[in-house]
Amino acid sequence: MVHMATAPISAPTVGFDLDMTLIDSRPGIRACYLELSERTGTYIDADLAITRLGPPLAEELAHWFPADEILAMADLYRSLYPAIAITATPAMDGAREAIAAVRAAGGRAIVVTAKYEPSAKLHVEHLGLGPDAVIGDLWAEQKAEALREHGASVYVGDHLGDVRGARTAGALSVAVATGPCSAAELTEAGADVVLADLTRFPDWLAGYRPARA
Repeated sequence: MVHMATAPISAPTVGFDLDMTLIDSRPGIRACYLELSERTGTYIDADLAITRLGPPLAEELAHWFPADEILAMADLYRSLYPAIAITATPAMDGAREAIAAVRAAGGRAIVVTAKYEPSAKLHVEHLGLGPDAVIGDLWAEQKAEALREHGASVYVGDHLGDVRGARTAGALSVAVATGPCSAAELTEAGADVVLADLTRFPDWLAGYRPARA
């Protein structure tokens, strides 16, 4: 079922996930996990970890560290992150064009992500993506808080958790099959629209707006 937009179609607010939606965070996160492993002497399979990006950091760290160490390891990881991960992380194909398409429609583009908010802001600043707002530390259904607050009628993400967040907010769920979840999985989870990647988003948005007006 397609959800009705909650903001005027003439000036849409579109939310975007960050990791594997707007940015290819795999190289930077892999390097950060390798450094964390070296610093702590704890084995981390960084290649495996980057195949399951999306959920909060603590969920991944729980695979490698005892429960009573996770908070400290998250703090250490985040302290390493700016110097290691930011410059190593490129924008996904179509990311800049997707944000520009929202702006061309007279709308606002916001980033709503589970990533630690200071790190998320460093990424968008480094890449010059220029969203109107960056809201971090929200995962899955929690993302609905920010989407509702900003009046987002569309949420774009790559993970099943992003689909759940959009649907909880009453926003249209647009999924891109550029992360750990396949197009079939995203469809089964209830995404309203599934695109191969963000390069398809401007054309989709151009068709969606007149259709929903």
